Amino acid sequence: MDLMRAGKISAAGMKVQGTRLKVIAENIANADSMAAVKGGDPYRRQIVNFHNVLNNELGTKLVEIRNIDVDKAEFRKQYDPGHPAADKDGYLKMPNVNTLIEMMDMREAQRSYQANLRIIEVTKTMVHNTIGLLRG
Repeated sequence: MDLMRAGKISAAGMKVQGTRLKVIAENIANADSMAAVKGGDPYRRQIVNFHNVLNNELGTKLVEIRNIDVDKAEFRKQYDPGHPAADKDGYLKMPNVNTLIEMMDMREAQRSYQANLRIIEVTKTMVHNTIGLLRG
């Protein structure tokens, strides 16, 4: 049934966006996490990579998570010569997390999640109405 197929496709979308939201929340939570040891690297931003995988049962491609990778962008530097983790020039390595970008990514993931949820709700209503029509 095509309505059930639509629901499964949307559920796959919700699953990946849910994971994406968790990764974004972890990035935001660690936006100020510095290295545990002098000279070490602070928290490195994580990013979720998606790809489409053919689902033979449904006969269509579903979105799945390829991997959760680290962002290789440079760390931010903050001048704080009195900090124990500061380098010889007085700079601290700070995480490469930009909270503004994370908030925009979070909003996009939330909207995608909500759109997929709405499709499931509409599909459920259509199935219920179809069963009602068949009953007479």
